[in-house]
Amino acid sequence: MEKRQLGSSNLSISELGLGCMSLGTDEKHARAIIEAALEEGINYFDTADLYAKGMNEVLVGQVLHSVRDKVIIATKVGNRWNENGAGWRFDSSKKYIKEAVKQSLKRLDTDYIDLYQLHGGTLSDPIDETIEAFEELQAEGFIRYYGISSIRPTVIQEYVQKSNIVSVMMQYSILDRRPEEQALPLLKKNGISIVARGPLAKGLLSEAMLDKASTAVQEKGYLDYSFEDLQKVLTELKEKVAKKRSLTEISLQYLLADSGVTSVIAGASSIQQLKENVRAIMGKGLSAEELEMIHSLLIENQYQEHRL
Repeated sequence: MEKRQLGSSNLSISELGLGCMSLGTDEKHARAIIEAALEEGINYFDTADLYAKGMNEVLVGQVLHSVRDKVIIATKVGNRWNENGAGWRFDSSKKYIKEAVKQSLKRLDTDYIDLYQLHGGTLSDPIDETIEAFEELQAEGFIRYYGISSIRPTVIQEYVQKSNIVSVMMQYSILDRRPEEQALPLLKKNGISIVARGPLAKGLLSEAMLDKASTAVQEKGYLDYSFEDLQKVLTELKEKVAKKRSLTEISLQYLLADSGVTSVIAGASSIQQLKENVRAIMGKGLSAEELEMIHSLLIENQYQEHRL
């Protein structure tokens, strides 16, 4: 599998990363999927301290321990579970981040985290303090690099101007082209990578298309698309672009067509699903004509809030 450099870092990560949130909590099941990912050439694994109240980090750490020097582990911080275990609150204070990283290191059973990411955030957060925490952790050797996970152009701009982030994880897909308007140009100009999550738009861009659409999607649609819009546009995508290959392949290749995207993060609840994603990422890149057709069919979404 091809790899791309993550921003200004010296990390070379696979074009397809495994989103570990969907692994569940069964060790045998998680191990099977992670080991299958390794066999397929995936070296980038994304987790968070929030997932399964830390158990996700434990599973990821257990399976990857024997190949630690060959993989890139990314985790996240900022969503702090309440003391009673019912829900969480956002905390990007320096004090909390420097406490939380120690717990993540312990759960992951590692001495360092390759990419430590702030898991959300707003302009009202103590951004300077947050950056200071990440910088200190990097200087102390607990993390190699840091980034943020955000869809807010205003927040992204603050970190671009004030910090040394190497990446921004954000929701991006054919059906959600919002990053293309403001965030993507800003990040490319500053040599910061996009790590794209949600590339299949809750499964709408998989071969199942609308067959497994949630009740919410059936009633309210998805972003700027009503359910009727989705029926029309997905059918057209299948008939006009994905003629001889899967819709999943078209969807993942669309993201990789932009040099600003370093890796596409997709979850997998089964080995079969993982292999389908691998086949899609290893497929042929989109032609200029295919990209033009996609742009003519799909909406140029824009963020309504948090604009630059």
